[in-house]
Amino acid sequence: MSEEPKRRLVVGPFNRVEGDLEVRLEISGTSVSAAYVNSPLFRGFERILEGRDPMDALVVAPRICGICSVSQSHAAALALGGAMGVEVPRNGLLATNLMTATENVADHLTHFHLFFMPDFARPAYEGRPWFDRAAARFKAAQGSAVRAATAARAELFHVLGILGGKWPHTLTLQPGGVTRAVDARDRVRLLATIRSFRRFLEDSLFGAPLDRVLALAAAEDLERWRVSGPAGDFRLFLEIAADLDLAHLGRAHGRFLSHGAYAGPDGGHLYRRGVFADGREVLFDPDQVTEHHRFSRMAGQDRPHPPFAGSTVPDGLDETGYSWCKAPRLAGLPYETGAIARQLVDGHPLIRALVAQDGGSVRSRVVARLLELARTTDAMEAWLRAIDPAAPWCVAAEMPDTAQAVGLTEAARGALGHWLRVERGRIAGYQIIAPTTWNFSPRDLDGVPGPLEQALVGAPVQEGERTPLSVQHIVRSFDPCMVCTVH
Repeated sequence: MSEEPKRRLVVGPFNRVEGDLEVRLEISGTSVSAAYVNSPLFRGFERILEGRDPMDALVVAPRICGICSVSQSHAAALALGGAMGVEVPRNGLLATNLMTATENVADHLTHFHLFFMPDFARPAYEGRPWFDRAAARFKAAQGSAVRAATAARAELFHVLGILGGKWPHTLTLQPGGVTRAVDARDRVRLLATIRSFRRFLEDSLFGAPLDRVLALAAAEDLERWRVSGPAGDFRLFLEIAADLDLAHLGRAHGRFLSHGAYAGPDGGHLYRRGVFADGREVLFDPDQVTEHHRFSRMAGQDRPHPPFAGSTVPDGLDETGYSWCKAPRLAGLPYETGAIARQLVDGHPLIRALVAQDGGSVRSRVVARLLELARTTDAMEAWLRAIDPAAPWCVAAEMPDTAQAVGLTEAARGALGHWLRVERGRIAGYQIIAPTTWNFSPRDLDGVPGPLEQALVGAPVQEGERTPLSVQHIVRSFDPCMVCTVH
């Protein structure tokens, strides 16, 4: 019996994705049998930073991205602070948490309303029992939820206006803390802004107090919300996910990584640092991180590169690489990162139950992101109340002539790391591994596909589809930021 012939399909460029993305699919019958993810734009920020004064990283690195610039600022500040040996005071930690959290929850909000849900308002879904509601709420540029979320996001960014002076590309975040102190009047304004955002989530997205969302602990709780919960957009998503079986779409390798998010004065994090794989949590060791160039358009394809000894040398004549994205690996293995990884590592019972049941799927990624939106918004009020306006906000320190350090943080899309090496007072090496570098990596030295490449295998392709809807749902469930990927 002869093997069924394969056909190829190139999907891209994608709309409603930050940056440039192209996916080459091999299709057998009616499903994807292999995927090759291409980040087609090279930008070279790691090379731009070489030879500069180390403090220039605070100016240059945030320019990598216009939507996750605070996360890039934070990673750069952490790397510089580590090289200086400086300890950030409590107020500095709290203000940093508020700034990074503002950007992250805004990104979660934008992803759900503007990037992910509009796909379900496409004419291809006409006739589904939920279609009219989805179109009314999420049709691109017209849906009522889209307009309301955009307004809520704009109001939330007043937090960054007060704490950071501007967004994007604030210079308030420094190695020793923050340069903008908050007085009692500022704190009242900030608290009012966050409470207003909380009301939007409760009235529109969830249709219920955040406490009800925070109480979700089991798959049965989620099912009850789908069947008889409040009539918000969260319930609409759960109805769509059940109808289209999104719980069984887009499963990757089942390994998850979190650098830990929102540091506390005790050295811990609101969302713990670690690795979740094979149903258990283990410690994360950054010394086990390497990048493979085998299928990247980079020199040095014959070996893995530890970030402190990494290189970013484009090879324009290369014929085996198919992406400008490198392939990060932890102990030689690909890992998925993002809100789902943060909640798994932190031990949230609902997300662990969903992943134990169906793996990391389109549904579980989106549920984790919305759950984290609620959890983080709730934490922001507590951080504000903990600020002592009279206490220190920043400490000064000097950069030694020779040093190396890594700054590990969490952007909305997952684990972000800056590896800094200083020699003779200048930047001798600067390597960045962004969340989408992990998630959208090409194959490695062993030919193992990256998380998205694996997640696309088995995706159904309907006859005549040039941009399969299932592929779009999987890609968007990772919420890619391609400009960060190809820094």
